[in-house]
Amino acid sequence: MHTTLHWSNADVVVHRVVVGPYENNVFVVRCRATGDAALIDAANEHERLLELCRGLGVRKVLETHGHWDHIQAVPAIREAGIEVGVTSADAPKLRDVGYDVFIDDDETIEVGRLRLHAIHNPGHTPGSVSFHVAGTPLLFTGDTLFPGGPGNTSFDDADFDTIIRSIDNRLFTFPPETIVLPGHGVDTTIGAERPHLGEWVARGW
Repeated sequence: MHTTLHWSNADVVVHRVVVGPYENNVFVVRCRATGDAALIDAANEHERLLELCRGLGVRKVLETHGHWDHIQAVPAIREAGIEVGVTSADAPKLRDVGYDVFIDDDETIEVGRLRLHAIHNPGHTPGSVSFHVAGTPLLFTGDTLFPGGPGNTSFDDADFDTIIRSIDNRLFTFPPETIVLPGHGVDTTIGAERPHLGEWVARGW
């Protein structure tokens, strides 16, 4: 399992695998003290993800949003008895795969002794949500914030002005050293992205 190790400190270990045709990042956030873990986005390659879940003590899945490429492994994960959470606004997108609980804005999700703070970030989808691990620089942004700009807003229920507000008001308030772990691609930091907000607004995507 060591090859999946992505980030760690004294309290938390983050594992990352890249799955499916859209090269989705799937992260596992694990509490060192208790061994409890949560998986962020059951995207694809369910057999690989189930192996990861079993090996790392995953008890729940947190979906950053309901787009097809982020939920392919949900049925197999739920069948294995692992709870899947999604925001109520994006729950209709999981109609065919199912879900178990709603994730609310500002909700604190317990993973062992870790506390994940849910941040509603509409724009890419109405119910997109990011997760900050309290006491760490870790911020999982799904498809809301990437290196070089916001997520795609060309969908019917997406909106560019909304995602910009969402990023500016809810994510760019974090310290510059905050590590952004997006739904696709490589990590970045709040400090690296924040200065470019005006450019993104000017170009319109």
